[in-house]
Amino acid sequence: MNNPKRYLITSALPYANGPKHIGHLAGAYLPADIYVRYLRAQKRDVVYVCGSDEHGAAITIQAMKENTTPKEIVDKYHAMLKSNMADLGISFDIYHRTTAPIHTETAQEFFTALNDKGELEQKETEQYFDEEAQTFLADRYIVGTCPVCGNENAYGDQCEKCGTSLSPEQLINPHSTLSGKPPVKKKTTHWFLPLNKHEEFLRKWILQEHKQDWKPNVVGQCKGWIEAGLQPRAVTRDLNWGVPVPIRGAEGKVLYVWFDAPIGYISATRQWALDHKKDWKPYWYDNDTKLVHFIGKDNIVFHCIIFPVMLQLHGNILPDNVPSNEFMNLEGDKMSTSRGWSIEMNEYIEDFVKPENGGGQMVDALRYYLTSIAPENKDSEFIWKGFQDAVNSELVAIFGNFINRSFVLMHKLCKGKVPAFYNEIIDDKDKEMVKRIADAKLKIEDCIEHYRFREALFEVIDLARAGNKYMQEKEPWIVARQATKEGIPTPEAQAQIDNCMHICLQLCANLAIFINPFLPNTAKKMCYMMKVVEKMLDWENAGTMKLLSIGYSLREPQLLFRKIEDTEVSAQIEKLKQKTTQIKSMTENIESLEKSPLKPEIIFDDFAKIDLKVGTITAAEKVEKADKLLKLEVDMGFEKRTIVSGIAMHFAPADIIGKQVTVVANLAPRKMRGIESNGMILMAEDANGKLIFINPDEAVSNGSVVS
Repeated sequence: MNNPKRYLITSALPYANGPKHIGHLAGAYLPADIYVRYLRAQKRDVVYVCGSDEHGAAITIQAMKENTTPKEIVDKYHAMLKSNMADLGISFDIYHRTTAPIHTETAQEFFTALNDKGELEQKETEQYFDEEAQTFLADRYIVGTCPVCGNENAYGDQCEKCGTSLSPEQLINPHSTLSGKPPVKKKTTHWFLPLNKHEEFLRKWILQEHKQDWKPNVVGQCKGWIEAGLQPRAVTRDLNWGVPVPIRGAEGKVLYVWFDAPIGYISATRQWALDHKKDWKPYWYDNDTKLVHFIGKDNIVFHCIIFPVMLQLHGNILPDNVPSNEFMNLEGDKMSTSRGWSIEMNEYIEDFVKPENGGGQMVDALRYYLTSIAPENKDSEFIWKGFQDAVNSELVAIFGNFINRSFVLMHKLCKGKVPAFYNEIIDDKDKEMVKRIADAKLKIEDCIEHYRFREALFEVIDLARAGNKYMQEKEPWIVARQATKEGIPTPEAQAQIDNCMHICLQLCANLAIFINPFLPNTAKKMCYMMKVVEKMLDWENAGTMKLLSIGYSLREPQLLFRKIEDTEVSAQIEKLKQKTTQIKSMTENIESLEKSPLKPEIIFDDFAKIDLKVGTITAAEKVEKADKLLKLEVDMGFEKRTIVSGIAMHFAPADIIGKQVTVVANLAPRKMRGIESNGMILMAEDANGKLIFINPDEAVSNGSVVS
């Protein structure tokens, strides 16, 4: 679409079920932010919307893991995601959430409109049901072996190891995540979107109209889906967390999250319009709006096939483009939060973005590296050593070096002011540099307009590299030293110096404009050094040689970037290893606990023989020549007892004096290391093998019976 009246840009709504890693940032948020900042610099009407996806089984599963409610989960992680994105410079016009009332209203209106037009089909189907939990199972509540790659922990909707979209029926040996038991099929009624009726529309729209301007990976995946034959897809689910289906008789059913979530773009736009007293409808109904979805490749089917069908049926505009990135790996393996093999956004912020660690310049350092290795056409890989090299060898040694040298020499050779420019002595090197600046603007524009952000960033750095080369060839410091009269450069020499420094300073100003979409903190600091308002960063100013006025004094240079030290890289790699080791150990312990066989069954009369009483530890000491044993004196209320307990590896004697414990009071005495032990203290072992006292929540009298 050429010269649209307005732009609506979206990034995939992240699930509010946990922190997100830098692979997510590189896939759907950073490229969108670069594009949006460029459009704003172009003074175009653009709205950038996103928000937390707060419905679906992933949320309820996380709530069970954290022993809390779905509402508390989404409140916790929505706040985290919103804060992390802002800290890393992602400039949404609104970051909304799908639990907001306006979203419920928007999603229900959308469903009702399609249903009233007869575009949805209602039919009875068989769905997996957990007989023990007495509930229908959403796809995410079913786990089994992936038929494609053999991953034993594939979900009923997708295998997260190989990325294949699945249905529960395709899983081998499926079982419920609630009870661990194989589910059964049970009849239920749901509403379906008949995608099979819209194959011809999709074939023409994607495979003909957008075959050339969409990425090959997007078109290729869509072609595979269409040619395999599309099937009706359920838009409702039997769940108690989500947007209620607004139809009588559909109690207990909610909108399926894949149907509900993309409507979040519309509800976010509505909320933004309310906040800014704007009309939201042109952004979703006017064909003079350019809609662009930024996503990762695992979201292609939803944004290129399913949501467009929904939009067309509802009378909305269709996306002009869906720039989808591939995956970003980490140090030779796929990023995975669950395995600990990831760099979470909040972890990077904690380690690098604090003011004492670099603040904004370290935000830009991450943005730079992620863009330079962006998985635009194939999977890429984040390597900590690569991050260090990119910052030190490119940002510091090329871009930062040119800016710093220009300002230092300007203060040294031109009295701290922008020098004059003499057209009558301009040479070929000067002309070449001026042309290089003008050409760079056109190249960067073309790259960004066509979503080639890696290439655009390379052009910016290459322009700074050309500036260093130009300065080195002109050698104004040599001219100043050699062509002097009584220690002062001759007028002819000063004119040569002035021309060189004038071009270098104008190039600095242009670099600030060009780098702004990518590294906004850097551009802001450069504006401060040049003593110009940020209005100078408007794109219309780029490519010219009149950005800084002759005679205008500039500030002393500030270092734009700091170097990344070897110790920092080593610490991050070690942290990564420790994190994966800890998670693996926890997982193995949990699995071991889950698989621990029960002891032989007993009857109530057996249990009734056990006399459990509360006592207080009044003294404790280590047993000589026994690493694991402590000798305890326990006040039982009616008497004091000596008990030998194997807890010395877990507790220091001084720390447990005064602790109330549960004692098996009628256990036969037993000698241990020559000490008679009269009882046993009850303990529990957590997933990490740590012992925990089983004691009353509140203090009770010693000798109290536990029943």
